[in-house]
Amino acid sequence: MAARKKVSRKKTTKKSSRKKVARKAASKKKVAKKKEKKKVTKKKTKKKVAKKKAKKKVTKKKTKKKVAKKKVAKKKVAKKKLPAKKKVSKKKVAAKAEPAPKKKKPAKKINKKQILAKSAKVHRPLRSGIHKAVNPADLVPTRPRRRRKKVSDDQLVHGIEPYIQEKGEEYMNDRQLAHFRKILQAWKAELMEEVDRTVHHMQDEASNFPDPNDRATQESEFGLELRTRDRERKLLKKIDQAIARTEDRSYGYCEETGEEIGLKRLEARPVATLSVEAQERRELAERQFRDQDDRYR
Repeated sequence: MAARKKVSRKKTTKKSSRKKVARKAASKKKVAKKKEKKKVTKKKTKKKVAKKKAKKKVTKKKTKKKVAKKKVAKKKVAKKKLPAKKKVSKKKVAAKAEPAPKKKKPAKKINKKQILAKSAKVHRPLRSGIHKAVNPADLVPTRPRRRRKKVSDDQLVHGIEPYIQEKGEEYMNDRQLAHFRKILQAWKAELMEEVDRTVHHMQDEASNFPDPNDRATQESEFGLELRTRDRERKLLKKIDQAIARTEDRSYGYCEETGEEIGLKRLEARPVATLSVEAQERRELAERQFRDQDDRYR
């Protein structure tokens, strides 16, 4: 029994080995066939690419030939159309050439002094033949005056237009003093009108209301008006002092340093007696020594 089993095992091992060998051979054949197929396809693709390149070269050559033929045909047509050039003599060209334009002389500047120095009087003939004496100053052309821009109501200083300073103008001359005197007088008139208005208002509307609340509101309104009028009373004193300074020509100069206050500052605050720097110093002193010195209380 043991001998039979060994024989049967040997037979099965031989059969399995044969099957393996057959499988390996079959797989090798398949691989070889695939490689052959790949080589064939590569050759075919190479041939197709070569054919395409050859076709492209042929088409390029044909297009170049067509372009060259068209250019030659165009040149021939252009030569036929162009007329023969006539020879022109140099003398005729010189005769036809236009004369060069004359250069314009620069305009001479008019000098008033030279005109006035030439002669005191210039004689100009009239229709009747009699010569009339003319002043040379009248012959000098006058410059047109610039129109002043319209000033809005916000820019007016108490109903008066702001002062426009000219170049090289002297500080606080007669014109400037008159301008600021007008501003001060207009301001004073406005304050006096307010005083009259409050007096009439208090006389007309003063009445004993039965309701205590209405009476209290009326008294508080009158108190506010009287307080504002008291401030304006002090302001009126300063305005009178400023008008007096315009008359003795000390207006527009700082009382402490003697420097110029400036037109812009005076238009903003016509009652100003100190320059900006002096005013700043005064305010600093007020803050520091308010409790110590009675002047700043």
